[in-house]
Amino acid sequence: MSETSLETEVMDEEQLELQTRPESESQVEAQAQAEQKQVGQAAGSGVLALSTEEFTALEERILRTVELVKRERQAHAEAEERAVLAEVQVAEQTPQIANLQTEVQALRSERENVRQRVERLVAQLDALEL
Repeated sequence: MSETSLETEVMDEEQLELQTRPESESQVEAQAQAEQKQVGQAAGSGVLALSTEEFTALEERILRTVELVKRERQAHAEAEERAVLAEVQVAEQTPQIANLQTEVQALRSERENVRQRVERLVAQLDALEL
């Protein structure tokens, strides 16, 4: 793209901005045709014509998108850290869980033995009362 075509495009945009608002339908139509011609010329030369407002809006959207991507990457990194910590905790607690399960099973077995002994004693007491 040459500097001359860029300067021409800038001058065309400035002329469009300086024009007053059209009051009649024919003026609206003429302005629309002029804008289409400008866009057609820009498209033909491989240049995308954007007004200052459109460029500013595009710039703001890009900045918001960049910030969103940064936040999402940070959130992703934090989630990965939490996942690693959770895996470490699980690895540390797995032997404890196994020990507690063994202990619970032993206590249940002991409770069953005690219950059987108490039942025998109660049965012997009942036999004495008859």
